[in-house]
Amino acid sequence: MDEELLEQQELYEHHRIVADKKQGLLRVDKFLFSRLEKVSRNKIQMAIRAGNVLVNDNAVKPNYRVKPGDTITVVLPYPHREYEIIPENLPINILYEDDHLMVVNKAAGMVVHPGHGNYTGTLVNALCWHLKDLPLFQTGEIRPGLVHRIDKDTSGILVIAKTEIALNKLARQFFDHTTQRTYQAVVWGTFDPPEGTINGNIGRSSRDRLKMQVFPNGENGKTAITHYRVLEQLGYVSLIECRLETGRTHQIRAHMEYLRHPIFNDERYGGNRILRGTVFSKYKQFVENCFEIMPRHALHAKSLGFKHPETGKALYFDSSLPADMQLLVEKWRNYLANRDS
Repeated sequence: MDEELLEQQELYEHHRIVADKKQGLLRVDKFLFSRLEKVSRNKIQMAIRAGNVLVNDNAVKPNYRVKPGDTITVVLPYPHREYEIIPENLPINILYEDDHLMVVNKAAGMVVHPGHGNYTGTLVNALCWHLKDLPLFQTGEIRPGLVHRIDKDTSGILVIAKTEIALNKLARQFFDHTTQRTYQAVVWGTFDPPEGTINGNIGRSSRDRLKMQVFPNGENGKTAITHYRVLEQLGYVSLIECRLETGRTHQIRAHMEYLRHPIFNDERYGGNRILRGTVFSKYKQFVENCFEIMPRHALHAKSLGFKHPETGKALYFDSSLPADMQLLVEKWRNYLANRDS
């Protein structure tokens, strides 16, 4: 079974604690150390340094003394998981790197972090080899440096923190939804109008534990917002761009299924069948050939923008469509040209 056994857990934790009315004056780092399970004092202090510990909505220093009735909110990177990480000398496509972070273009088929039967061959295994001299990648934690992830069969851009302080500051940006993320996808069908917004909560499906589903009335799941626009109509499929406000598990895949435009060859969300087109056997063979050249869901994390955790400078990274998606788009362009000629 693959990486997509679903995890509701984000790559960061959010805590909100209200101090008791009888709470004695106590340093905030000691207060949190006594309240948060399996969180070291060092991690708490790093979160404070990053501005991720607020008391009554104001960032505080480690020596702040908690008073009765104070409301303390905390954003921490991922929880600790007990797995042995095996460093592996695997190739990584590095787009940018400095002392604080690394930006990579992940190939389709590579799992991001170990777990659920994928304990080797993952991006984290590769990072723990390439960054083995850094303290953050010597801890044995399951997700060192990760503040977001993309599915195994989704290609595209990821940012990895190289220090604890960078990890905390980047985690805050993803938690606050201040990053800019765009994806491109080939989906079934045509759109009218050619752009729009999907605002529908996403949670685990009650019928299939390996899927997420949309809860449009907000009665379940977590807030999920996707803005989409058509880049190119290609007959019975469309090349679209999606801009994420939130980053829920399988967000684009679930939202597109909800719109009845599942991603091309997305087996889990119904895109691996011929959903639009003609009944002619020649067309059926054409689509089957497209499935063969695109043996995964046609989704690519194309761009990512965020503020540098150390300098505050705005950074933006963009990537080309991978070869399989480029070939898929070309085949549909040719089909459309020949059909209309």
